[in-house]
Amino acid sequence: MEKLLEIKAVIGLGNPGIKYEYTRHNIGFRVVDALSDRHAGHWQTRDIMEVAEIAINGKRILLIKPQTFMNTSGKVIPWLQKQGIKSENILVVHDELEKPFGKLSFKMDGSARGHNGLRSIIEFCGPNFPRLRFGIGRPEEREQVGDYVLENFSEPGVDAYIGQAAEMIEKLFS
Repeated sequence: MEKLLEIKAVIGLGNPGIKYEYTRHNIGFRVVDALSDRHAGHWQTRDIMEVAEIAINGKRILLIKPQTFMNTSGKVIPWLQKQGIKSENILVVHDELEKPFGKLSFKMDGSARGHNGLRSIIEFCGPNFPRLRFGIGRPEEREQVGDYVLENFSEPGVDAYIGQAAEMIEKLFS
């Protein structure tokens, strides 16, 4: 995971708007919000995204929340590339159906595995970027997935897991 030490931007995946704020699909937004809160970041709207700049142990990091809806999250990549940030320097935080609720893990590279936000990022920069996968569990029936990810969490402890995710990211800079 040495590549992770070169992170210059963290993209939290989610959907804009109050309607989606606490849904499972918005866990990426909530993790970058936690990082911003912990490190005195201030969100600014820039074109199709919200951006906050923070410093962790003296290292400058951009936090990004695409405002294009999940399926077109990758539209933020050209802006990051103009800032000189390559795909391997971008950590993407996203919800993960294949992991039990609250299970957190880093993954390097890979496919979208049906995640439309990841699919969009991959379309813009290829699959070679690190990810922090936040387990949300999966519904019993495959047909329920679309509704499930857009429901608010019903499981207890989500804020604690968001804090753990933020700590995992912070440790990359220590």
